[in-house]
Amino acid sequence: MANARPFRFGVMAAKARSSKGWIDTAKKAEDLGYSTLLMPDHFGDQLSPVPALATAAAVTETLRVGTLVFANDFRHPALLAKETSTLDLLSDGRLEVGVGAGWMTEDYTWTGVTHDRPGVRIDRMIEAIEVLRGLWGDEAFSFDGEHYTITEMNGHPKPAQSGGPPIVVGGGGKRVLSTAARLADIVGVNPNVGEGKVGPEAIASMSADATDEKMGWVRDAAGDRFDDIEISILKFVTIVTDDREDVAGKVGGAMGMDAETLLASPHTIVGSAEQIADELIAQREQWQGSYVTVQSDALEAFAPVVAALAGT
Repeated sequence: MANARPFRFGVMAAKARSSKGWIDTAKKAEDLGYSTLLMPDHFGDQLSPVPALATAAAVTETLRVGTLVFANDFRHPALLAKETSTLDLLSDGRLEVGVGAGWMTEDYTWTGVTHDRPGVRIDRMIEAIEVLRGLWGDEAFSFDGEHYTITEMNGHPKPAQSGGPPIVVGGGGKRVLSTAARLADIVGVNPNVGEGKVGPEAIASMSADATDEKMGWVRDAAGDRFDDIEISILKFVTIVTDDREDVAGKVGGAMGMDAETLLASPHTIVGSAEQIADELIAQREQWQGSYVTVQSDALEAFAPVVAALAGT
């Protein structure tokens, strides 16, 4: 496609056994040409994203850092605005702020925070995004919503990026993706985790046909701003191998899908570096997914693909 955005690549990382291990991951991601180190935000076995991203930014020079995604129900937007503007300032404008409505059932069970129905959680997230942008702005900001009230608050410090860091909103359901298309700078097209875990519903929503439907929702909701949006696609499985069909069959069987469905999905990619590069070009043509994020277990194996495609 003539107007395709250049590829850039993220790596999703969350764990480290030591400071050195985490610093090594960040430096390696930068050295291998990845654009961004990204983190989830859950209460399970992972580092806390704000200090971990601050550390990653401090030991790198060009690597961007970000979240996929901050769980809004556990972070008041006034506090999140201060933390993210500070991160953006101290990283010299290398932050991306992913914001989500909260979804993982365990997070709510562990903490006792009420797991409201999806519509309420999404309403809260929409208000939080408005608060973030308001507090990142130059003037005092007030907001009177159903869930949040901000009164003449001037957010400090101001972020390094004018207007604040890019906002990422991702999801697999129609309302979240439509909201993302209207409000976000980067739209993450993801499986549908409405059941609160990565189960059969989420697996089924990884298919190419499901992704076609999701991109239709994004286009319809974005309207004239569609070309201004960057489309991000997260890979849950990335395996670099010369035995594409056999490995796809085994991995697909473990996930409850056949090899053909797995190979056609934008969320699972198997093959040699050359095959994967060709597949990503085809997927960008089909779904405009120019921002590709892999899991940390593929950091080094996927590096030849990054070298071949980043910036093209």
